[in-house]
Amino acid sequence: MELSYQEKLTLIKLKDLKKVKFEDLVKETNLDQVAVMRAILWLQSKGLARLHERQKKIVRITELGRKYGQIGLPEKRALKLLVERGKITLDDLKDVLSEDELRPIIGILRKEGWANIKKEEGALVLEATDKAKEALSKERPIDVVLKLLVEKGEVEARNIERIIPLKDVKSRKIGEEDIKSEREVEITEEGLKLVEMGLELKKEVSILTPELIKSGEWRNVEFKRFNIQAPVKRVYPGKKQPYRAFLDKIRRKLIEMGFIEMSAESLIETQFWNFDALFQPQNHPARDWTDTYQLKYPKHGYLPSEELVERVKASHEYGWTTGSRGWGYKWDPRTAMLLMPRAHATALSARQLGKGVQIPGKYFAIQRVFRPDVLDRTHLIEFNQVDGFVVGEDLTFKHLLGILKRFAVEIAGAKKVKFLPDYYPFTEPSVQMSAYHEELGWVEFGGAGIFREEMTKPLGIDAPVIAWGIGIDRLAMFKLGIDDIRYLFSYDLKWLREAKLVW
Repeated sequence: MELSYQEKLTLIKLKDLKKVKFEDLVKETNLDQVAVMRAILWLQSKGLARLHERQKKIVRITELGRKYGQIGLPEKRALKLLVERGKITLDDLKDVLSEDELRPIIGILRKEGWANIKKEEGALVLEATDKAKEALSKERPIDVVLKLLVEKGEVEARNIERIIPLKDVKSRKIGEEDIKSEREVEITEEGLKLVEMGLELKKEVSILTPELIKSGEWRNVEFKRFNIQAPVKRVYPGKKQPYRAFLDKIRRKLIEMGFIEMSAESLIETQFWNFDALFQPQNHPARDWTDTYQLKYPKHGYLPSEELVERVKASHEYGWTTGSRGWGYKWDPRTAMLLMPRAHATALSARQLGKGVQIPGKYFAIQRVFRPDVLDRTHLIEFNQVDGFVVGEDLTFKHLLGILKRFAVEIAGAKKVKFLPDYYPFTEPSVQMSAYHEELGWVEFGGAGIFREEMTKPLGIDAPVIAWGIGIDRLAMFKLGIDDIRYLFSYDLKWLREAKLVW
């Protein structure tokens, strides 16, 4: 049987000690604790020694407990002053108590029956009782426990509980509960026989140096064997938060596909860009406070150029030059100026189209959006959305479906995708896309369609525009293998460390 130097030394010491506390064995071997523990575990695996471990509940003194051990508990200090003077006010107590100690002291003095409390000339006065004088010379259970903790530093919980309930010690913050392990080591029959047969202690080295070879000392040493299959502590190197890494790779993939990223100056948007420029009428229920957030202060922002505003207004009221009848109502610029946290990233698409685009051209944005909702495993009130559009003379609805399917399958890793007819005020035709999740079933994660001319023409675009808005958080659930969307923003270290890398 091959034994290391530390194992041999530990066995030799155990032969005389038979059964010993781990701490005492460390002193006897003169090795560090880690080396001794490693030797014991190896000896135990070879049946030469046994490690007995027992856990016990202890109470360890706190800094506050040490302080009270020197100056006394607050009620004892207050009692001493009360007995000396016979009658005191709250201001008198400030000489011996801190502000935090002063608050509960009246209740304690009254509960213990040490003081009568009354008002004299509008001030609260405490008057010592006969019981107060007796109490000054007596030790209460809490005093005994404090004295015990000061003397020993830590006391077994069951010994404390014989004197006073443990909750009283913790509520006074003079002691804190902890678990302490007691370890004992003993040699087995096999280990004893091996030592009696004779163990030779030779110096153990891990590196063969030129000096050892030249001096011939290598003959007198033992070379440490390395077990390359031995389990080691797992190391967690620094890495990007998994969801952030997923978003960055989505961004890079879209740029590689030729898309241009749209920038956002702020999370706050006017209703003009969030709704009006998208041909969403001002009386639409989705603009109500139950479906969007609104800013309380400042309440209004600024509209873009007067010419653009007039075209959008005309499109809403009577269709402008699009051949549409519009929505047939009186458009209000003050409503369009209302400020709100962005409800969808499509607002950025409207802004980009208003600034001008390349034709043909492809654009995208990954931005944070906000909507009132009930938090659950598939819904958030603050989430990310990938919004994009392609503009070109020969685009059709089939091009849009192809892009969406490729995005869901190739980029997000969805196995099954289906499309259903849907309605949005700014696209026609419109489609909703869902993907299948093994735990959640079919999950809706995006809407798309062809932008209506009532939206694009006032913004200066006279070519077909196919567009989509995708809840990328839900797609990330597929790629990262999770069944609760809240985990994307979790502080759970286990998940953050072990979450699989994507791509």
